[in-house]
Amino acid sequence: MRSVIWLVLLFVAAVVAAMTLGRNDGLVSLYFGHWRTDLSLNLFVVLVLLACALLMLAARSIARLLSLPQRAHEWRQLRNERAAQARLREGFAEYFAARYSRAHRAAQRALEIQDETEALRADAEFRLLAHLLAAASLHRLQDRPRRDELMQQMAGLLRRGSAARPIDEGVRLLAAEWAIDDRDAAGAIAQLGELPGGVARRTQALRLRLLAQRLTQQPLAALQTARLLAKHQAFSPEAAKSLLRTLALEALEAARDADTLRRTWQQLDAADRRDAAVAARAAIRAAGFGVPAEGREWLRPYWDQIAQLAPDERRAVALALLECREGIGSDWLAPLDAAAAALPNDPAVAAAVGAALVERQLWGKARRPLEQAAQAQTLPALPRRRSWRALAQLAEQEGDTERANACAWAAARID
Repeated sequence: MRSVIWLVLLFVAAVVAAMTLGRNDGLVSLYFGHWRTDLSLNLFVVLVLLACALLMLAARSIARLLSLPQRAHEWRQLRNERAAQARLREGFAEYFAARYSRAHRAAQRALEIQDETEALRADAEFRLLAHLLAAASLHRLQDRPRRDELMQQMAGLLRRGSAARPIDEGVRLLAAEWAIDDRDAAGAIAQLGELPGGVARRTQALRLRLLAQRLTQQPLAALQTARLLAKHQAFSPEAAKSLLRTLALEALEAARDADTLRRTWQQLDAADRRDAAVAARAAIRAAGFGVPAEGREWLRPYWDQIAQLAPDERRAVALALLECREGIGSDWLAPLDAAAAALPNDPAVAAAVGAALVERQLWGKARRPLEQAAQAQTLPALPRRRSWRALAQLAEQEGDTERANACAWAAARID
């Protein structure tokens, strides 16, 4: 198709030339000294056009010849730039293939080529990427001194403000991750603190902050961060629930007295306080600090609906009430009877009900749940031992010395 078009254009040019030049009778006379030359006007026009074309061709040829050194320099620069880019790509490929020594060498070679290439020397992004690849490779190789040296060089480049934002953010996130790997939680938090607000709320930044807060034993702060991660769907629902419960339990364990425990409980999110396992642990800690009444207050909403709880939560609440039985009031008798009636075969509930009834000196009602708890092999050793001892005390009150000795012996045999 292209050749046909050129043929048509050639025909058009021939027709136009024939129409314009065919009847041209003009004459051009050239005089030079005693010489005279006569040319047809058509030939003169053709010669002028050819002379102009030759002059233009000669001028372009001379210009290209004069620019040959510059073009050779530009070609060498382009070749070096392509070589540097190739080394950087090679380094990333080696890094992802877990050949970290080769990745480090490729990054260093890319930096050497950049220093030799004038067009690349001012490219701060290329230098940062190469430094970042080299530092990441050294981190994997556990060469911390050289890695830190490269990090200082990158920090200097970042302070000049010559890098794009994604690279700046990536450098800081990686620095925080490496600090956590080095167990330097303070350094990681410092790096994360320099991030802009939007970047600090990204999932990866929140994950790093959570790890740093757990390293520095800040369970309440870690709990808030974990809740943000759960809101961003960084974990599955089951994993998020387990993590939030673990952090809440750690926060309660960090309390050293009743006042601190009370403040920690108030600082917990409402969703954490609605967790039966968290409330049970808080009640056990309250009993340990000598304020079992507060523990029972935290447990009361869960005990009133204990039949609707999951088996593990029900067990935790029952064993927590067992620890908080001291000084239990008469207002608990109805909930205790309701729980025993709703769950007649649950040994943990039986142990809690029996111990609470013993605390109220209701020995007759306490016998059956105590016997059920004492013989339950699924219960931990401590509640079973307490149940046997309570039965031994009951037998002594009834004057049955033989049974009292048998119950005491059964309690002593529990490991």
